[in-house]
Amino acid sequence: MELAFIPSPSRGVLHLGPVPLRGYAFCIIIGVFVAVWLGNRRWIARGGRPGTVADIAVWAVPFGLIGGRLYHVITDYQLYFSEGRDWVDAFKIWEGGLGIWGAIAFGALGAWIGARRRGIPLPAYADAVAPGIALAQAIGRWGNWFNQELYGKATDLPWAVEITSTTDGRVPGTYHPTFLYESLWCIGVALLVIWADRRFKLGHGRAFALYVAAYCAGRFWIEYMRVDDAHHILGLRLNNWTALLVFLLAVVYMVLSARSRPGREAVVEPGTEPSDGAGAPEESDGSAADGEKADADADAADEDAPPAAPADDTERPDETADGADRARDVKDGADSAKKG
Repeated sequence: MELAFIPSPSRGVLHLGPVPLRGYAFCIIIGVFVAVWLGNRRWIARGGRPGTVADIAVWAVPFGLIGGRLYHVITDYQLYFSEGRDWVDAFKIWEGGLGIWGAIAFGALGAWIGARRRGIPLPAYADAVAPGIALAQAIGRWGNWFNQELYGKATDLPWAVEITSTTDGRVPGTYHPTFLYESLWCIGVALLVIWADRRFKLGHGRAFALYVAAYCAGRFWIEYMRVDDAHHILGLRLNNWTALLVFLLAVVYMVLSARSRPGREAVVEPGTEPSDGAGAPEESDGSAADGEKADADADAADEDAPPAAPADDTERPDETADGADRARDVKDGADSAKKG
């Protein structure tokens, strides 16, 4: 007998009169707001303008939802196009089914369109929103809890999730809550990216690449625990291979980018000032320390300068005689002028 477990909701939708509130969609919406909020703060800290992240998100979010749904439908086509299935269900996104790989790929395409319209480099934008995306995933995974899906192997651990639904062949029982594992992992990924970005001043898309690599590392072992139906290649689930491939690509990008474009962008948005001193010379702030530094520099310059010849107030005899001769010439010229 299980002493403790995480209960699943009896249903994934609540009705406020005629308006249905679906848990899956609610989690996605909250995740998007958190991603935009955090991304906006990081963008402003990088020297960007307030509101830019939200403006580009208007392009990125719809593209991401379409891409995520397309990836899910294509890789799990049997759920919608096999015998006895209704292909219309492929459009019912509120019932679950968003592939993160398609969401990131199409979301990046939408972000590129929005960034290009504003003359903003996409890598800088991606770096700003990377931790927020990880937090959005952490929140969005709880939508799977509302739908009683994407759980792992059977277990009697105290944190097991209880599955009560029998839809689509589910067997009631207690299972590993892989949605919870991935949610906690994504929170850790967000904290890792924030720390690494502050510590190493990541730029040119490397913060985003770090997020991708770290997420894929966790997704690999979490995916390995899942028991829902999936396509397998050489004994591994399709998503395991995808995570491995994307992880390698992200690591290669970080290495090559660090060699070709070290540091981070000085200006991330046209018409704004450089932030964090990136690419900018040191400037004086008028402090006493600056004055002392200037005095020290002046003293060093004096020490480096060649010694000046000592002053000699004693006139040499030849110089005195020459001076007297010039004075007489001037006096004679003046007298001649008077006579003329």
